[in-house]
Amino acid sequence: MILEIVSPEASLFKGEVTSISVPGINGSFQILNNHAAIVSLLQKGTVSFTAPNFETNKETSALFTKVSADNYSLAISAGTLEMKDNKVIVLVD
Repeated sequence: MILEIVSPEASLFKGEVTSISVPGINGSFQILNNHAAIVSLLQKGTVSFTAPNFETNKETSALFTKVSADNYSLAISAGTLEMKDNKVIVLVD
C-alpha cells in the first residue's frame, strides 16, 4: 500500500509500505495492505511503519527514527488519517 505523510510545512514521506501503526484517539491501531476504508483522528504519539525502500529528502529525514532494518517511526502531536483504495494519507502536526 502507499503511505503519504504530510505536515503543514512539507510532504514528509511518500512510498510503499507493508504496515503502519498509529496513535488513534481511542487507542493505537495497525493498518495492513487492503484494509477497509477508514478515517480517524490521531493523538500525540508515534506513527510507525515498515518500508522496504525508505526514501525521503534531506530536510525531513532527521524527523524519522530507524527502529530496525525496515521499520521507521515519526513522533507526532496530533493528526488525521484516511485509508482509501489501498492508500493511507496521514496529516500530522
